[in-house]
Amino acid sequence: MDTKAETLKGLEHAGKPMRPGDIAKMIYLESKEVSKYIKELKKEGRIYSPKRCYYDIKK
Repeated sequence: MDTKAETLKGLEHAGKPMRPGDIAKMIYLESKEVSKYIKELKKEGRIYSPKRCYYDIKK
């Protein structure tokens, strides 16, 4: 399972900005692990932070 892809898919499914902990609950992963993948996805430019501690997909 590609957990980075799962993290991205979880954000897509939500359709709204979410916190790492909420994404983790939704895709059944540890919050710490999701935070790591969010950092990578943000560096790749695939997601952004519309407000502190919330993340969403770049459209």
